Amino acid sequence: MTHRREFIKKSALASIALGMGFDTYSSPFPNLNLKVGACDWSIEHSSDPNGLAVAKEIGLDGLQVNLGNFDNQLHLRQKSIQQEYLQKSKALGIPISSLAIGELNSYPYKSDPQTEQWVSDSIEVAENMGLGVILLPFFNKNDLRDDSKGKSEVISKLKNIAPKAEKTGVILGIESYLSAAEHLEIIEAVGSNSVKIYYDFRNSADAGHPIYEEIPLLAKDYICEIHIKENGKLLGEGDLDWAKIGELLSKSDYIGSGWMQIEWSTPKGADILKAYQHNLAFVNKNLNPA
Repeated sequence: MTHRREFIKKSALASIALGMGFDTYSSPFPNLNLKVGACDWSIEHSSDPNGLAVAKEIGLDGLQVNLGNFDNQLHLRQKSIQQEYLQKSKALGIPISSLAIGELNSYPYKSDPQTEQWVSDSIEVAENMGLGVILLPFFNKNDLRDDSKGKSEVISKLKNIAPKAEKTGVILGIESYLSAAEHLEIIEAVGSNSVKIYYDFRNSADAGHPIYEEIPLLAKDYICEIHIKENGKLLGEGDLDWAKIGELLSKSDYIGSGWMQIEWSTPKGADILKAYQHNLAFVNKNLNPA
């Protein structure tokens, strides 16, 4: 595999093109045709099947769900909880779009042995529920920045679990503060098409990465799903250029899982329902124009 070399080569070509004044992304972009969901933890229903009803009230196409928390023993691993979700999803007409293991931020995959079983079990959950993407977050205690030992441990664990993900057709998406090149180093080291990047534009920008350069280099081949957010602000009230992001994704032939998930983007004290209806309308206007 040559992910990193390809990235460096593409980066150089992109820099040359920009330096010569070429604007690859200036023409009107076609509809991305991505379905719009939200993270259940962002609508105050983390690992709660009742979040599906809130998603329907907002008008979303679906809901990304958290596997559970330590106190409920990541309860979506239980067949009965899976069935409850699936039955409510069918009754409401609101699909479950993807899965996340939020507890990895508190119980780090890079160092806590029990998390290997969590990730393994989550693949079975995804298979049982017909889900194609599992978000593995690397924040807080699980942050990989300036942690070469942590990266090595994660690579080793992903190498071990990747064959199971490949067999079931599930993608494990790494979401972190790492740069594009650092993500690709991990992907190359693991050597599996079942390990990709779960890209969050706000997180990457906050970490100081050039997101408008990273998007066209990563979108088509390496990003499995995306988060849309402005922390503590409604979409459109932050400093990210969402129309440009949509244009870059479209021109890069981005498909991913076919979903984008709105996360947070709620000012302190704001009504969740009204905030997310605003955010949904913003996404449909600026990233998914009709």
